[in-house]
Formats: sequence, C-alpha cells, structure tokens
Amino acid sequence: MNAPTSGSPVAVVTGVSSGIGEAIASRLLADGWLVCGISRRQPALRHRDLTWIAADLLDPAAPGDIAASVPDPSAVVLAAGVLRTAQLGELDPGALEQMWRLHVDAPARLVDALVGRIADGGRIVLIGSRASAGVAGKSQYAATKAAMDAMSRSWAMELASRQITVNVVAPGPTRTAMSDDPSRGPLPQQLPRLGRFIEPPEIADLVGFLLGPSGRSITGQRLVVCAGASL
Repeated sequence: MNAPTSGSPVAVVTGVSSGIGEAIASRLLADGWLVCGISRRQPALRHRDLTWIAADLLDPAAPGDIAASVPDPSAVVLAAGVLRTAQLGELDPGALEQMWRLHVDAPARLVDALVGRIADGGRIVLIGSRASAGVAGKSQYAATKAAMDAMSRSWAMELASRQITVNVVAPGPTRTAMSDDPSRGPLPQQLPRLGRFIEPPEIADLVGFLLGPSGRSITGQRLVVCAGASL
C-alpha cells in the first residue's frame, strides 16, 4: 500500500480490538484513512496507518483523554459495545449501567469533546442494533441502543449547518466474539431469515460507504442490516 500523504483523512474508531470495530478499521485503512483506534485490548490488526490508543470507555475520564490525544478527525465511528441479556424479572441493574455507559454516555462524552475539531463535511457513525426496536430478553440492551438512535438524530440536526452527517448502522445477528461471549446471558443468538449470520465486513462496507463521497447526503438515518431478521 502506498505511503499516506499529509492530506489523508483521520478517523477515530472505538472498539477496534475485535468484531465490527476491527472490520471497520480494516476497511478504512484499505480506503486510505489514517485510523486512531480505541480499545481496552490491543488489536491483532497491524498497519502503519493505525494508531492504537489503549482506553477503557467505561472510565468517565477516558473520552476526554482520547480527544486530547488524537488529531483533528474527519470521521468518528463509535463501534464499542457490549451485550447482556435477561428476561423481565431477572434484570441486572449493573448490566444496564454498563451498557448505558458504553453505548450512550461514552459516545456522548467523546463526540462532545471532539465536535469543535471535526472537519466541516465530516461524518459520525454509531453502531447501533436492530434490537433498538425491541427484542424479548434484550430490554436493557434495546433501551441503550434506542437512546443511540435518538441521540444521533439530534446530533444530525445540530450539525447539518456544518454539513457533518450523523447516522446509525443497526446490525442484526452478526458473527462476532461478543455474540459468542457466555457472559452475555441466557438468550442465544437466533439465525435470521436468510439462513446465515451477518459477517462484520458487511457492516464495515456500509460504514465505508457512509464515510465516502456517496454518503454525503445521508444523515439522521438508522440503516438496518439484519439478514431478514426484521421480516
């Protein structure tokens, strides 16, 4: 791959150590972006244009520290996430707090700290979930992902004058380590109607489109990739 030029755009991407976040970072690197990747664990992905920043987004101070250490970005992609499931009557308040902090509070803090430095015409993408419309056994997770939908649409309204687009990409059942994590809870992942799980690069390709020239007129949207699970 050719050496990057000084004009290469910068993308800040959270959750790059695995799954969808790792796939997004890989796609953007292939597209010529400089990627500042954020995660607790060091990613297996190696690339000369990837700068890894170790951070735990559950720490309220982390977003401010991240914002102070990254170059002015043209894009911010919020892909860090966690899934905990439980039926009503067995809900864990600690799980809800963890998901709220990671899916809503940390993204809000990070974008709030960076917004004045995001290039006009830049892009913000949040990785939400099809579950934000409601799924039995995932009420706490769904609530935090629904909050992401509302938050992103509000940001899209506020940033339209700067031509900064804000969208949610909402995957359905995706083959990731998070989905196979036994600590997620008792609800197993259901095979969607198309008979296969979504692969992380499929989500990454949509994010790449939104960050590219053809995505400049798409804002305030929730784009669902569900392999037929919504049918």
